[in-house]
Amino acid sequence: MSESQVWDDVDAYFTAHLSPEDDSLQAALRDSEAAGLPMINVTPTQGKLLKLLAEIQGARTILEIGTLGGYSTIWLGRALPADGHLISLEYSAKHAEVATRNIARAGLDKVVEVRVGPALESLPKLADENPPPFDLVFIDADKANNPHYVEWALRLTSTGSLIVLDNVVRAGRVVDADTDAPDVRGTRAAIELIGSHPRLSGTAIQTVGGKGYDGFALARVLA
Repeated sequence: MSESQVWDDVDAYFTAHLSPEDDSLQAALRDSEAAGLPMINVTPTQGKLLKLLAEIQGARTILEIGTLGGYSTIWLGRALPADGHLISLEYSAKHAEVATRNIARAGLDKVVEVRVGPALESLPKLADENPPPFDLVFIDADKANNPHYVEWALRLTSTGSLIVLDNVVRAGRVVDADTDAPDVRGTRAAIELIGSHPRLSGTAIQTVGGKGYDGFALARVLA
C-alpha cells in the first residue's frame, strides 16, 4: 500500500467516526463538482476542525476569504448562534452562485452572506462599514495575496480573535526561499509576517491526508 493511500484511509477512518458528512455537506460537494468548480475544498476533518475552533472561540462573527462552493462556509456557519453573522468573500460569481445555493440548502442563509468580487476590493469596502471585530478569520483564497489578507484580518479583528491561514505547506515548497512561484512567495511572506508582527502569536501545523501533504497556520491577535 502506498503512503498516500495510507493517508487517505486514515482520513476516511477519522471522518467516519469524528466528522461524518450529512446530506447538506455531501450535496454541496456534488453540486460543486457538477458545476465544474475545482475540488480543492477542505476535507471533512478540516471542516470539523474549523467548526470546533469557531466554537472554542465562542465566535459570533466570522470572516471567510475564499468561498468556493461553500463547503467550509457551512462548517463554519454551523458554529454560529442564531444571531451570528458570517461574511464570505468570493472572487468568482459562478462559484458564489453555487455556494449560495449550497448554503441555503444547509439552512444557513440567514447567518451567511456571500459577497462577490476580488477580496482586495471587497475588504476595504467591508472596513468602511465599520463592522464589529471578527472573532475568527479563515483565509483560503489566492495564495499570492496571503500577506495582504493577513494584514486585512488584523484590521478587522481585535484582541483574542483567531486567524486561520490554509494550505501553507504547499507540498513542502514553502521552504524554497529562491522560488518565483507566487503561491509560495505569498505564503512565505504571510508566515514571516505572522512570526514578526507584535500583535500576533502564531504557529503552523503540517498535515497529511486526503489533500496530500499540506498544513495550516493559526494566529491569535494579542492586542
